[in-house]
Amino acid sequence: MTTGNLLPRNSTRAIEVGSTIIGAGNPIVVQSMCATSTRDIDLTSQQVQTLADAGAKVVRLAVDSRKEAQAALEIAARVEANLCIDLQENWRLAQILAPGVAKIRYNPGHLHHHERSIDWREKVRRIASWAAEGDTALRIGVNCGSVDPAMKEAWPADDSISPMVTSALEHAEFLDSIGFERYVVSLKDSDPNLVIEANRRFAEQRPEVPLHLGVTEAGLPPDGIIKTRIAFEQLVSRGIGDTVRVSLTLPNPQKSQEVTVGHEILEDISQGRVRSVVHYQGEGPNIISCPSCSRVENEAFVELAQQVKQMSSQFSQHDITIAVMGCRVNGPGETDDADLGLWCAPSFVNLKRGSESLGSFPYDQILQRLQQEIEALIGQRGSTQ
Repeated sequence: MTTGNLLPRNSTRAIEVGSTIIGAGNPIVVQSMCATSTRDIDLTSQQVQTLADAGAKVVRLAVDSRKEAQAALEIAARVEANLCIDLQENWRLAQILAPGVAKIRYNPGHLHHHERSIDWREKVRRIASWAAEGDTALRIGVNCGSVDPAMKEAWPADDSISPMVTSALEHAEFLDSIGFERYVVSLKDSDPNLVIEANRRFAEQRPEVPLHLGVTEAGLPPDGIIKTRIAFEQLVSRGIGDTVRVSLTLPNPQKSQEVTVGHEILEDISQGRVRSVVHYQGEGPNIISCPSCSRVENEAFVELAQQVKQMSSQFSQHDITIAVMGCRVNGPGETDDADLGLWCAPSFVNLKRGSESLGSFPYDQILQRLQQEIEALIGQRGSTQ
């Protein structure tokens, strides 16, 4: 794809990620992420290659243990693709991974979960050192549901953008200060309006830093595609964004649709085929669901997300946000802002109302309980009007 050459672009740094270059006017890179278990080397290698063959210049894997790290290195040796490793909470795995992969993504918020006696700057210093020694790029991946706790406390509760942007700026400044400039930044939210504003603010202050764009937990097609399209249109058309990922809730065999859709959106923007909207104003239920990835512990999560969407259609006159998360990493925090949230464990589903836990339920019972909670929420809203 040469789409990126036809679009206005910020003058960003060139960041080498394996065999591709992100930024500096190069074509916008479309990425994707595996939904298979990283420990399943054969199946994951196959999906990596499928995504790469579909046009993904970078393919991401989730790694949270030494066993998964060793598996990722084996996968990297088997495939012809640029692998990005998504570190979860075990930041020390970067030392094992850096020599064998193209890029490592760390989440500033996750650095505070373990080994709290070690300052985050020291952790980042070591990650950057390992990356430099391994000839590996980094991504500072700031996510709405797992922002640095200190940052979150420093801003009003109704301001979710400032903590994200400030955290990204702080980490970018620190990496620069220690002489590591081979990094990309991402600021993601499930609300495209917030994605637009967060990336616009960061680009104003650090226009030279390449940005990775995406709407996290965009959900099921077609809604997830619409949310993503709106964010990309408003940012890419302003020269913001050097690499993108479309995050959709899809069964494994359909995962390459993320890549196809990403290229289609970029092509449409370059040809002026865009929606004339700035804000995504949803009507009726808004179903937020994370993209199926290797962190998902039960593939029934994808079917459940589809069932929730179908069931919620009977409440089309009510603006209700329901979040369906597939794992313990994103689930607990990223359901807090939804009216009702579900996050899936291997054999049960945790149900929440805002940040309040309502208990855990078997997969075959959760829809009935969710419907009861929706009806109760609607009834409560009606009584207060």
